[in-house]
Amino acid sequence: MNNQKELYKLHADFCKFMSNPKRIEILFLLGEKEMCVDEISSAMEVKVPNISQHLAVMREKGVVDVRREGTKMYYTIANPKTLQACIIMRDAMVEQMEKQFEMIKKVKK
Repeated sequence: MNNQKELYKLHADFCKFMSNPKRIEILFLLGEKEMCVDEISSAMEVKVPNISQHLAVMREKGVVDVRREGTKMYYTIANPKTLQACIIMRDAMVEQMEKQFEMIKKVKK
């Protein structure tokens, strides 16, 4: 039982990276291709230091891997299942919102 509770705690800790919309956006960008900080910064129109902070959190959680090429650091998603899980959660959220919207439409009639 204790092992299960520890697993829940680790799971919640891992998912903390998703509590920020910029980190979710980074995850989706890296789902398309490997990118360096400058490319991510440019694509998101966010300053490099801000992107670097988010990537540090994501590295700490094991969400992204990094490789150095010269002076640049290139980031990839460590495990594609993380992006898949994020997509599933987004789909569930959209479905829930659609369901609520339909309920509101019925009430208004």
